[in-house]
Amino acid sequence: MKKLFAILLSALLLMSTAAAFAEDYTFGTDTAFRPFEYTDENGVLVGIDVELLAAIAEDQGFTYTIEPLGWDASIAACQAGQKDAMIAGASIKQERIDAGWIFSDGYYTATQSMAVAQGSDITGFEGLSGKNVAVKTATMSKDYADSLAGTYGFTVVTFESSPDIYQAVISGQCAACFDDTPIMADYIKSNGVPLQLVPGTENEGADYGMAIFNPEKQEIIDKFNAGLANIKANGKYDEILAKYLGN
Repeated sequence: MKKLFAILLSALLLMSTAAAFAEDYTFGTDTAFRPFEYTDENGVLVGIDVELLAAIAEDQGFTYTIEPLGWDASIAACQAGQKDAMIAGASIKQERIDAGWIFSDGYYTATQSMAVAQGSDITGFEGLSGKNVAVKTATMSKDYADSLAGTYGFTVVTFESSPDIYQAVISGQCAACFDDTPIMADYIKSNGVPLQLVPGTENEGADYGMAIFNPEKQEIIDKFNAGLANIKANGKYDEILAKYLGN
C-alpha cells in the first residue's frame, strides 16, 4: 500500500510540474526588422522586441519561446494556433482589430516615412509621379503609401521584408520606399547603404503592440501589459530603448 501511495504521489508531482510548464507561451516574430528584431553577427536573435519580451517575462514569471518566422508566417502561425502570439513591430490599427487581432497596450510609437536613393533628386511626394514605390506587404507603411498613390500618381509594389524594399530602391527597381522611420534610419546607419530619408514625409505614426488572435489567450495580453507597466516604472524599458536607439 505504501509503495502504491508513493507511486501515486510521484505521479501527482509530475502532473503538477507539467501543469506549471503548461503556461509557457510561443511567439512568432519577423526575421529582419532591425532594431526591433534581427539576427546579430553570432546568429542570435536580438532587438528591442526581443529584450522587451524577455524583461516582461521575467517580471511576470512566465517562460516562452520566440521564433523568427517572418511577418506573414507569424500571422498565419498565430491564426492557425501554431503560435500563441506575435511581437514584430505590429502597428495597432482599427483594420487589424476588426480582422481579429487583439493587441496589448502600445509599447513604442513609430512614424512611417519615405526614403530614396542617395543623391536622388526626389525631395517629396510630387517627385514620385509615374514611378514605382516599394513597401512591405500588409503593413502600416503600405497603407500610408496606398493613401498617397492616387494623389501623386505612383505605383505601389509589395515585398516580403524591409531589406527587400531597400534593395529595390538601391537597384533602381523602385524610386522610393515607405517603411517605419526608426527601421529605415537604423538600417541606413548600421549598414552604410546608399539611401536617405526624405524630410517632411512622416505621417502621425501609430503604436506598436504585441498581438494574439485567439480571445482564449487573453492572459498573455494581461501579463504583457502588467509587465510593460512595471518595466517602464523601474527604468528597464528606457534602458532597452537607449541600447538600440541611443535615446
